[in-house]
Amino acid sequence: MKDPVLPDYSGECLTNIVPAIFSRLFGPSPNYRLWQDQPIPALSELHSKNVVLLVLDGLGWNQLKANRERFSTFSSFKSSPITSVAPTTTSSALTSITTGLAPLQHGIVGYRMHMGGGDVMNVLRWSVAGKDVRSTYPPTLIQNIASFGGMKHAMVTRTEFGGTGFTQAHLYGARLTGWRVASSIAVEVSNLVKSGEKFVYVYYDGIDKVAHEYGFGSHYLAELRAVDRIVGDILEVLPPDTALVVTADHGQVQVDQDPIVPNEQILSNVKFQSGEGRWRWFHVKPGSEQEVISGLNELYGEIAWVRSKRQIIDEMWLGSAPTHEVAGRLGDVALIAMEPVAFFDPSDTGELKLICRHGSLSEDEIYVPLMVFEK
Repeated sequence: MKDPVLPDYSGECLTNIVPAIFSRLFGPSPNYRLWQDQPIPALSELHSKNVVLLVLDGLGWNQLKANRERFSTFSSFKSSPITSVAPTTTSSALTSITTGLAPLQHGIVGYRMHMGGGDVMNVLRWSVAGKDVRSTYPPTLIQNIASFGGMKHAMVTRTEFGGTGFTQAHLYGARLTGWRVASSIAVEVSNLVKSGEKFVYVYYDGIDKVAHEYGFGSHYLAELRAVDRIVGDILEVLPPDTALVVTADHGQVQVDQDPIVPNEQILSNVKFQSGEGRWRWFHVKPGSEQEVISGLNELYGEIAWVRSKRQIIDEMWLGSAPTHEVAGRLGDVALIAMEPVAFFDPSDTGELKLICRHGSLSEDEIYVPLMVFEK
């Protein structure tokens, strides 16, 4: 049986990218007191006075390697793999990039997480059962750590993301600049750097969206070529003494079968589920944890890892030292896909439509690129 690939929180991991960049740009600061300041070799040699950090949602290291010919621009970059966080999902990973902390420290522990009382919140939509809950669960209280060390740096993202609960949570304190079409990304980056911004964070979601809808087919390859042009456009407008650092939040696997519906007898001991298709949390009825673990192992142990919450916390899969409140956002038992499968939860709307997926700890999902180009 394959072992899960765990995040390298003490080394080359998404959590350490911004701290490593900031230590080169700004030196020590009390604003970074929460950061553990683990060096990343690829960033320790930066000598540029300005840095643009571009996050390409969904571009895993293995997918990059398999499609190098689509990325002619990246041939001039220094590149290496680093790990994402657990789970390998956008909500947790982006928050780890912007705060420099692991999920159990910043508190965004998944795509759908338990908020208490049976409420399971879709973090990207900041909704429960389809209803906006920003007033019930204020984003900056659920995740109250300021992004980028509290330095209010510039961030470039889709305009429509600006007012969302998730943006308020993971970019708490940042200054947002919106774009409506991809051709504007390089224009906005150029304007910000020329105006004196020493650090600019840029987010692009196209690869992830296309992979979810179409899989690794012709649409995906066309999107990779489009992303190569976006990166090339950014490089063209960067002034001298500016570095472009490119990474991603997670990789992907293609799941060609319908999600597996968990066994009814197991579900009879489950109050509700959270998480996502490749990392399902089961919130079990009192006294049923061992029965659920045994049943899941018997039925799905060849295609998934089954772990208790206590084991995952003790082994620091999501980081260390959670508060009682954050630990309560996890389920009691995790069913984490090992093979290219997903598990069904009827309350997780939209899950049946996804082709490429992520969330688990396979090599294809957890390894992401770190690429550096200095002018």
